[in-house]
Amino acid sequence: MRPKVLHCVQRMHTNAIESWLARMYRHAIRTGEPVNWWFHVQLEEPGRLETTHPECASRIIRSPYTLSEGTKFFREFYRLCRRMRFDVIHVHADVMSAPFLTAARLAGHPRMIVHVHNADENIPTSSRLKAALFRPLFRGICFALADRIVGISNHTLDTFLHGRRRRQGRDVVHYYGIDPMPFIEMQIDRTGFRRELGFPDSARILLFAGRMAPEKNPLFALEVLAEMRRIDPNVVGVFAGAGGLEAQLREQASVLNMESGFRFLGWRTDVADIMHCSDWFILPRPELPMEGFGIAVVEAQLAGLRLLLSRGIADDPLLPTAVYRRLPLDAGAAAWARAACELWNAPAPSKAAALAALRASPMDMDRALDALLGLYA
Repeated sequence: MRPKVLHCVQRMHTNAIESWLARMYRHAIRTGEPVNWWFHVQLEEPGRLETTHPECASRIIRSPYTLSEGTKFFREFYRLCRRMRFDVIHVHADVMSAPFLTAARLAGHPRMIVHVHNADENIPTSSRLKAALFRPLFRGICFALADRIVGISNHTLDTFLHGRRRRQGRDVVHYYGIDPMPFIEMQIDRTGFRRELGFPDSARILLFAGRMAPEKNPLFALEVLAEMRRIDPNVVGVFAGAGGLEAQLREQASVLNMESGFRFLGWRTDVADIMHCSDWFILPRPELPMEGFGIAVVEAQLAGLRLLLSRGIADDPLLPTAVYRRLPLDAGAAAWARAACELWNAPAPSKAAALAALRASPMDMDRALDALLGLYA
């Protein structure tokens, strides 16, 4: 019988962490793995994954308190651990995993995992002094209590370790499993997609897909699009995602007179389809802190896209078949536009080769599931 594992997340919604967990749980069920997973969430409002992945809904334990409620949350989590007696507590809260670990250890749980999903090391307080005090304290608790520290990339793990040497078998990298099926079972209508958006059939599409947030830098992507259109008016831009920069993005597109060559699609669930209808994928993330692991970067490669990336994107999500340029942001939008044109003149990336490379990588679903279950052995 597989261990009884409690995965601690914020909400079973569409963020990368929860989407990956739901994907792996479904894959385990489909492949006949007898996993016994539960999901501890903090928000009362049901997340979208509770509908799209109903197999997860019956395994959700909803806390009446959020982590920000301090003592109330701590006591409730302690009582839960005492009552349900999990074999493994797997916390996906980066440096904020410390309160979970402390409560679980006081409740008598010996096996705990801290999973680090980004390099931001965020402490949810507006006080820089409090953040500076709590960050090393919480990191130390994680080092002392966790049986394993797991990072989603080499950069993410080493950032969390903060100069500490990796412990053999205890500090490990575990890559997200990437489902290739949306990129295999695909009916592509590139012309129909362009006509739907009011673009000419011959338009070349630069795609930005991600949160409209400063850490994804969509405003710089818009500047790059404007420069690309100066070189080739046949280039257009499609931006898919949601976030606080939506209004500013629309305003800037208007200032740049981009109405005819720019479409903002908002939040979409068919990003794989959109990728197949595009030509470039751009992710100009600020260089510090670096991206933890770019799932969209892998998916763009499976769709056969040329990649324009900042130095805020590590090597880990790049398959050997990737066709890309990585540039510093201070090179400016014009340099990025020229790099995009150079990519266009290079041989197109092979989707078949990218899929084969994925199958041979730790991101293959079967390999990733085996590695994930191995963390509990």
